Amino acid sequence: MPPFPWPARNTSRTTEGPTMPSHPEPEPASDFVPFATAALDFHRAINLPDDSHAASRIELDALHAHLTSLYGLIDAHTTLTAPVAKAEGDHLRACRVRLWQATEHLHAAYHAAPRPASSPEARRARLPEGAPDLTVCRRHLTTAARVRRSHTPTDLRDPFTGLIRH
Repeated sequence: MPPFPWPARNTSRTTEGPTMPSHPEPEPASDFVPFATAALDFHRAINLPDDSHAASRIELDALHAHLTSLYGLIDAHTTLTAPVAKAEGDHLRACRVRLWQATEHLHAAYHAAPRPASSPEARRARLPEGAPDLTVCRRHLTTAARVRRSHTPTDLRDPFTGLIRH
């Protein structure tokens, strides 16, 4: 019986030296998502008046950035959950697909929104919409590459029926 109640650590020497004990992983910061939700609710209450008006391109760009970040968060949760909990993983996969579909619609709405007047210099440089337009497209294409690796075209085009069988 070893003299200590804990397992013996690996003391073999390599070029890096002895193996150091690993530190316990920190607790996940679960308080950030409620703050993000509250920030969105606050933004809606303050910045969206009761009268009807179209969303600006700046607002659509910010919403697109939010949805792509949310897609990344759900993607990470799906990757971790699906191998250990099949039912929850299937629901998260469906959520991930629907988020991508919403992101595609936001991207289309951004390009359909009225464009601000551009300067003659920007038109000559072939950037009539300027750098923000290129940012939203670059973000969309970067996320689209990840989406195509994770989903089949059928997954992405299927209408949602609400039925996930287990």
